[in-house]
Amino acid sequence: MTFLGISGMQYSGESLGNSRILLAEDSNVFTSMIGMRLKELFDIDVEICRNFEDLQLAYDRSTDPIMLAISNINLPGAENGEALEYLIDLSIPTVVFTGTFHQETRDKLLTKDIVDYILKDNVFAVEMLAESVCRFLTNHRHHVLIVDDSPTARALLSSRLKRYNFRVSTAENGAKALEILKKNNDIGLVITDYNMPDIDGFELTRRIRSVRGSHELRIIGVSSSSDRHLSARFLKAGGNDFMLRPFIDEEFYCRVNQNLDTLIQIRSMRSARSVGDIKNVA
Repeated sequence: MTFLGISGMQYSGESLGNSRILLAEDSNVFTSMIGMRLKELFDIDVEICRNFEDLQLAYDRSTDPIMLAISNINLPGAENGEALEYLIDLSIPTVVFTGTFHQETRDKLLTKDIVDYILKDNVFAVEMLAESVCRFLTNHRHHVLIVDDSPTARALLSSRLKRYNFRVSTAENGAKALEILKKNNDIGLVITDYNMPDIDGFELTRRIRSVRGSHELRIIGVSSSSDRHLSARFLKAGGNDFMLRPFIDEEFYCRVNQNLDTLIQIRSMRSARSVGDIKNVA
C-alpha cells in the first residue's frame, strides 16, 4: 500500500488497522468523510464520539491503549474546550480538527502539547488530516539523534520529537554523537547545535559526511547565533537544512518532515533502480 499525501509524503508498509483512534466530532459530514478515508487508506476503523459523554465512555469501557485522538475543540457537553483538556490530561496524543480558529486559539493550542492542528477551511482538509494521522502512526520508524551541549536544549528537542512519536537518542557533544552513529545505522536524521566545545556543528557534519551521504542520513543544524552566514557555511559543510533559534513547533516539525520525506523518496528511488538493474541482468 502506498499513500501520496498533500505534501508529497509517501507511505508504504504494513496496515495500520490495529491502531486505536478516537474521533471526537459532532458533524455527521466530517465523521463520515474521515472514517471512510482512514479506512480506505490505512484500514483503520475510528471510534466516533459525538459528544463529551461518548468520549469519556470510549476511554472508560476499554483497556486497550488509544494511539491517537482526533478532536474538535468544542463538543456538545464540552462547549468550552473541556474535551481537549480531558484528552491532554490523559496524555493521549491529539490532532485538533477545527473550523474555529484565530491567532489566540493557535497560541493556546501550541502550549498544550498537541500533535497537530488541521483547519476545516479548504477542500483538502480531510486529506491533510489523513496525512497527519499517517505521519504520527509511522514516525516510530524514524530514529533521530539530537546533539547539543545544553541539557535544557536536548530535553526540549527530545520532548518535541517524542510528542510526534519519533524514536530519539541524544548526545551532549560531537564525540558522543559519532559514537552513537557508529552503533546505530538506523539513525536517519541528526539535529545538531553549531556552538559546541569539542567538535562544533560544522566539523561534526563534515565527519558524518565522510562516512554517510545525504541519501543515508539528513542533517539539520540549529543555532542561537545572529550570524546570518552560518546557514550557508553549514550547508556547504554537508548539512541539509538550518534553523535559527528560537523557532516555533510548527516550523520545527515541518523541517523535520521535509527532510525525512526527502530521505524516504531517495531510498525509494534507489531501491526501484536496484530492482530494475536485477531485472535487466535476469
